[in-house]
Amino acid sequence: MEIGVFLPIGNNGWLISENSPQYMPSFDLNKQVATRAEHYGLDFVLTMIKLRGFGGKTQFWEHNLDSFTLMAGLAAVTSRIKIYATAPTLVLPPAIMARMAVTIDSISHGRFGVNLVTGWQKAEYDQMGMWPGEAHFTNRYDMLSEYARILRELWETGRSDFKGEYYEMSDCRVSPLPTAPMKIICAGSSDEGLAFSAQFADYAFCLGKGVNTPTAFSGVNGRLAAACARTGRSVEIFVLLMIIADETDEAAEAKWQYYRDGVDEEAIAWLKDQGAANSVSKTTNVNQLAASESAVNINMGTLVGSYAKVAAMLDEIAEVPGTGGVLLTFDDFVEGIEAFGTRIQPLMTSRKDVAVAA
Repeated sequence: MEIGVFLPIGNNGWLISENSPQYMPSFDLNKQVATRAEHYGLDFVLTMIKLRGFGGKTQFWEHNLDSFTLMAGLAAVTSRIKIYATAPTLVLPPAIMARMAVTIDSISHGRFGVNLVTGWQKAEYDQMGMWPGEAHFTNRYDMLSEYARILRELWETGRSDFKGEYYEMSDCRVSPLPTAPMKIICAGSSDEGLAFSAQFADYAFCLGKGVNTPTAFSGVNGRLAAACARTGRSVEIFVLLMIIADETDEAAEAKWQYYRDGVDEEAIAWLKDQGAANSVSKTTNVNQLAASESAVNINMGTLVGSYAKVAAMLDEIAEVPGTGGVLLTFDDFVEGIEAFGTRIQPLMTSRKDVAVAA
């Protein structure tokens, strides 16, 4: 099973709490986490793109770095780990993004790939006058499909004459070509998003569900498998999870409760308001993000417990058919990556052959 880290490109990571570690994003922080992930033999790092946050007392995600320029920097200071940036396709034309990706491919010597997002939060794009209107909730994956077709043409042949409803290329050129096949990721878990992944993506990400219910995501695997049966392609699921671990179950659970006690209700209210704007699809992962059950960490699947307990739950995930790996977040990224590399990964059967750098 592959292991990746969802780097802290936004302030405070993925905990919307006054009691969680409070920090600003920086290149130095992300470099430290990425290089330690590489040291411990992890497989990839990925960053999101966020153009406007949720406010509240913690100013959650109001402070963010840019995904592509950050990952270009990390590509230059790593040597083995795979690097994935996220493309805000509503504001980044496909030919420009294709050339940016080829540049980071050159920096990384073939370790780079892209995560394509359609854009779901109106406020991110409305502030720039670039929100396409409410119809976007209906046609966003049609638009993204055209985008992906253009990328594939440019990366594979260096040229595109694609003519579609949303994009038109006229002898568009991108050169040089990537040094390795460029991987595409999609994190959409709606029916439309999974259909897109089955046709265009190499990997599909989904949110884990619940606390200490490591295999609760498996229904998404089945839905993706059904979509892949229609396209004749094979695409694996990678599960987004938060790890809150300590020496004992009791210590880890106490941290988790402390974070929940400090939930930033104002920021959560903003998230719920933004998520409610999409009345078209009720299978989108935004509905899970904004649910009230555990909004303190945007309802991602959470593994809470001793190092041994977390390792065992990750091994359970590895056994779910169609699962390629996990994408991890931590309450404290600096301490979390060290604990994972020294205390959790060595206990995992699914990672027994991983080589740690000297």
